[in-house]
Order: sequence, then C-alpha cells, then structure tokens
Amino acid sequence: MEADVVIVGGGPAGMACALRLAQLIDAHNASGVDEPITKENIYVLEKAREVGQHCLSGALLDPRAMNELLPGFEKEAPLDAEVTKESVWFLTRKGEHRFPIVPPPLRDHGNYVISLNRFVKWMGQKVEEAGITVFTGFAGAEVLWSDESRDAETARVAGVLTDDKGVDKDGQPKGNFEPGYELRAKVTVLAEGTRGNLAKEVIGRLGLEDPEHAQTYGLGIKELWEIPAGRVAKGEVIYTLGYPLTAREYGGAWVYGTGETESGGTLVSVGYVTGLDYQDPRTDPHHVFQSFKEHRFARRILEGGKMIRYGAKSLPYGGWLTMPRIYGNGWMLLGDSASFLNSQRLKGIHLAIKSGMLAAEAAFDALVSGDSSADTLSEYKAAVDRSWIREELWRVRNFHQGFEHGLLEGMVNAGIQQVMRGGNLGPDAENQAGYTRMERLDAIGPAEEKRAAMVGNAKGDGKLTFDRLTDVFHSGTRHDEDQPVHLVVEDLNICSGRCVKEYGNPCQYFCPAAVYEMVEKDASDTAGAASDTVSQMSDGVGHASDRRSNPGSNLAPAKELRINFTNCVHCKTCDIMDPYQIIRWVPPEGGGGPNYDGM
Repeated sequence: MEADVVIVGGGPAGMACALRLAQLIDAHNASGVDEPITKENIYVLEKAREVGQHCLSGALLDPRAMNELLPGFEKEAPLDAEVTKESVWFLTRKGEHRFPIVPPPLRDHGNYVISLNRFVKWMGQKVEEAGITVFTGFAGAEVLWSDESRDAETARVAGVLTDDKGVDKDGQPKGNFEPGYELRAKVTVLAEGTRGNLAKEVIGRLGLEDPEHAQTYGLGIKELWEIPAGRVAKGEVIYTLGYPLTAREYGGAWVYGTGETESGGTLVSVGYVTGLDYQDPRTDPHHVFQSFKEHRFARRILEGGKMIRYGAKSLPYGGWLTMPRIYGNGWMLLGDSASFLNSQRLKGIHLAIKSGMLAAEAAFDALVSGDSSADTLSEYKAAVDRSWIREELWRVRNFHQGFEHGLLEGMVNAGIQQVMRGGNLGPDAENQAGYTRMERLDAIGPAEEKRAAMVGNAKGDGKLTFDRLTDVFHSGTRHDEDQPVHLVVEDLNICSGRCVKEYGNPCQYFCPAAVYEMVEKDASDTAGAASDTVSQMSDGVGHASDRRSNPGSNLAPAKELRINFTNCVHCKTCDIMDPYQIIRWVPPEGGGGPNYDGM
C-alpha cells in the first residue's frame, strides 16, 4: 500500500502534525497551483481501539502551541479548568512545609487542567474533518528500510509494517488471521510517545543516541478521584517533593483540581512521578504513590473520596542534551520519542504539539519538491533550533542531570542553573542510562526503615490505597488472551538465575501493572526438561523459567517468571529499567491495551 506520509502515533504530536499538514495542503491548493496535493494518501496509525484511549498525562496544557495551530481553540476544546492557584510543598515522614513562594517554573497561571484523553480525541476529530484518514487499532510493528545500511547519512526508511491480526498464543494463524500491511511512504513520521518501538528500532540501528547523554526516564502513576467539595478548588495545582522518596531518589507528586462532579463533589487528578534512575532494585514506584496517599497531607485531601480511574506512563526526563538525531532519509521523530519534554516545568504536551507542526512543514516541503531525503527533512531540525522549543529546553538542559547525586545537591544545581540560564559552573552534564545506576543487592544491603514506604509491593486497604491488580482493573486494560506474549524476554536463564541473586528480580517491583511475578515452580511439572521456554497460557499469562537438568538429576530453580501480559498498560517501564536490557516491549495486536477514558 503506497502512501505519501504515514504518521505512527495518534497522540498530541501525531495529531498536530496531521492537522498542520492538512492546513498547509489546503492553503497550497487554494493558491491556484497547477498540480494540487491530495490528502488521500496521508494516514495516521493509532494502536488503540479509539483515538485517545492510550493517552495519559497529569495533565496541564500550556496553550502556546495550540494558539499557533488553532487560534481561538479555547472556545471549543475540552478544557476542564484554567489554573487559578498554585502551591508547592516539601513532605517529611510526619509533616509538610509549604514553600514561601512558588518557584517560577511551577507557576501555572494561564495554563489549563485537561484530560489528555478527551483533548486528543477532540484533536482527532479535527484531523478527520480536515480530510486526513486515521486508522485505529493498527500498531506499527516494524520499520521498512530501503536497504541494509546502518549509516544515518545513507539509510532510508521506506515506511512501516503494521501488526498481524488473528495470531494465536503459539504464533499460528487463527480463523480470522489478517497479515499486517506494508505501508510504503515517502515520509514516515514516528510520534509513538516515550520509548516507541519503531523509534527505538531507528535509534538503535542507526546509532542515534549519544551514550554520554543517554535518555533518562520517569514513571508517572495517576489516579482520578472524586473527593468531598471544598478540599481542592477547581483549577488549583499542588506539587510536592520529598516523602516517601528519600534524598537519594528523584520524583514528586501532583494534585490538580479538575472541576465539580454531578454529585456535588470535586474531581481531582492525583499522581506521582518517580525517576527511573534509582539505585535500590527493590524500589516500587506504585508503592511510592500509595505511600504518598497515606501521608497526612494527601490523606486530608483524599480520605472519604472514591478512586475512579488509574493509569501509568513513562516520560523522557533527559531533555535537550539527550535528544537523538530527529530526522533522516524519509523519517522524522516527534514529541516524547524525540525527548521534547521540560522536566523542570513537568510539561511536554505543548512541545509535542509544536514539534508536530514543525515536522508537518518539513513533510509538506518534501511533498511539494518530491524530495524526502535528509537534506530536505533537515529543515525540521533547523526549524526546531529556531523555535521556542530550543529556547525553552536549552534553559533547562542540565536540570534532571543535576539531581544525579541526590535531592540536596540537585536543588543547589537547579539554583545555579536558574542564574546561568541552564548552564553549570563547569561543562554541561553527562549522564548514563538510568538502569545502569541500579545497584546489586549485596552492595546495597537490607532496606532501611526509612525506605519501607517505597520498597516491595503495596498491599493497599481498598479505600485510600490499592494493590496493583485493583488499580489495573480501574485502567480498563484489555488484551486478547489468545495471542503471543508481547513482552519478549531474550534470555530466560538470567531471570531465574543471575537476576534472582544479583537484583532480586526488580521487574516485579518497577512494573506498575503486576505483569511480572516470580512464582514457586512445581518441580514435578518440569523434571527432566531441557529447554528454556516462554509458554502462553489460555489465562493470558506466559511462563519463563530455566528448565535445565543435569544428567542423572532433576534439579530445577526454585522460582520461575510468570508474565501476566494481559495486565500491561503499555508504559514501557520494563523495556527501560531492566538492568540486563533483555526485556523488549513490542506492540500486542492493535486495539489492545488500557482505556484511559476521561484521564
């Protein structure tokens, strides 16, 4: 199937790209040109069942980019509340202290509290009204290449292959089998969000990431609550740092007042972001969030309320310095896939939208000229460098890196950077991938009492706090159980051998959806077996174990890895934080995943 432009990912970046491209084509055709450009061969691929279902954020919208894309958008866009009040708090184990002034980066007057799900759904309607086709339920499975080159200067992306439909747990076609489509495009735009599988393929194959400025990530966990009226005002924004994290970890909480409910209560977005560069492999970001809600500060807000929805999403923290090359022959990277997020302001939606607009302008030039080479698409990077994207991100280029050695040093570095417009006293910071900071159990020792609120899985009380399975239920996650496991473990021996001893299987802690479990293995079930397997069960789980036996013995490891892949909320944390980098997230059959309706 031939296409002019294929945009993979129907989030804010992808939709902004499609809408801006439609605007440019309409203006071009209205100018009386001899050869008008058609929009019939421009496609947006979205892996969710419906537009917006996989979109999750806090969310606060800086309207700057939308004012450029659709002036006057506020009159019709689904905006929950304009920010009217902010506060920042530092939490200790038993108390809280309010900052006397709100730091300038966290002043949100003029921004809007939104549901990113509903906002992107509205953007999708605008895209379709503009004449662009949006295919939902189709995931980008592989990049199509024109040749075998691994040179970023010469390699050309020729499109994408979508996912196969109707494949059973053993990889065999079912009665409803449909092979994936080869979409061969002049320009392929990757707007998949954080750690997109196609963006990862392009970055890895072409060596686009600087190892001295490797991307670092955070994991945001969110719940939507209905609470009694009068506790949080509509449009109120609250940030916290400190407890339950210690001075060694990076992260903090938010509470956003969304508006009134039909029953007279208040709807609030509450969540916690934990930096995925912590040292203790037993750290559980979901437990961190639950412990935050037990603190008296959060308890006063939430107690007596009702949790309605749950979700989790990773986000890129590295900023400008960790940005990979974002263009090449026939391809461009947008939004979170390209590191367009301001970790100091905790905002990236406006940057994603602006990146989509600039990529659309480069794609339009390629269609007009008939040249989609890197020479033409390099204008995308040049436009980014001229835009307020660079202006905003350059000023915070060292921000997250400044917290590498803890909270106190990070706060000092942040102050220096504020004075020096993002610079350090010395050169710009270097940083390694977050998983490399994870220490082995024998080096880190037993968990201290002050870390009890963040290590191991949370049990939950079912009212204020919840276990992960209860939360996953509230995410609306659904996958067909009869399909291959989409969380590919490349070396199963490590899971039941080295990782048990060295790191204590951190996958069972960093995953916010209870996908990974180490379970007791029935020795009689595997006696004499001599192969390493992952078997997809009809109940939607896979089992991974080291099933080797020595001649004359029936030795078996004490535990095996169970992969409950149907719980997966597509946050990609396992792909990011696995210390051996042997877990690879690939898209399940299109349409599967969370349903972040109203989130």
